[in-house]
Amino acid sequence: MNTAKTNKKVNVRYVTVTAMLSAIAFILMFLDFSIPFIMPEFIKMDLSELPALIGAFSMGPVCGVTVCLVKNLLHLFISTTGGVGELSNFLLGAAFVLPAGLIYKHKKSRKNALIGSLLGAVIMAVFSVASNYYLVYPAYYRLMVPEETVFAAYQKILPSVENMLQCLVYFNMPFTLVKGLFSVVITFLVYKHISPILKGTNR
Repeated sequence: MNTAKTNKKVNVRYVTVTAMLSAIAFILMFLDFSIPFIMPEFIKMDLSELPALIGAFSMGPVCGVTVCLVKNLLHLFISTTGGVGELSNFLLGAAFVLPAGLIYKHKKSRKNALIGSLLGAVIMAVFSVASNYYLVYPAYYRLMVPEETVFAAYQKILPSVENMLQCLVYFNMPFTLVKGLFSVVITFLVYKHISPILKGTNR
């Protein structure tokens, strides 16, 4: 009987924390901004993966991926990219928080959290090249603007690029890595303080 009550309490907390982190991530998506002279204007910087990473550490990797999914499903209602931006954001976010959460779950230590989150940031950065080149950008070309226009936006910053694959490697990959590293740094600054609250172990 006590076990059943405990499980129910854990499940309620899991759902509550996941919902709360998803809402925060959704709000953070509105606080995006472009970086002129470094990235094309249509590519924005935001920290909406931060709550997902915190969720992956506190509640497990599935929680982190769920936060990525829910925030983008909510954002679909106000999407200006026909869902393409949300698809990209979900795929990259999941590629970031899933390995981080899995490594930390295997052995919960600060060292593993650092290794997992850094590895997740690298995986997300590398994966961004493949996902954008084969899936996201082709969909963007069909729904929004032609490839020539997108390519011209990159060439305006770096005229020497010769094709879209180079653009993704030179621009998107390091940009995505830095974006992930920002979330890693902030998570390590705040996680120790908020973890007991999320897990319900504060006294």
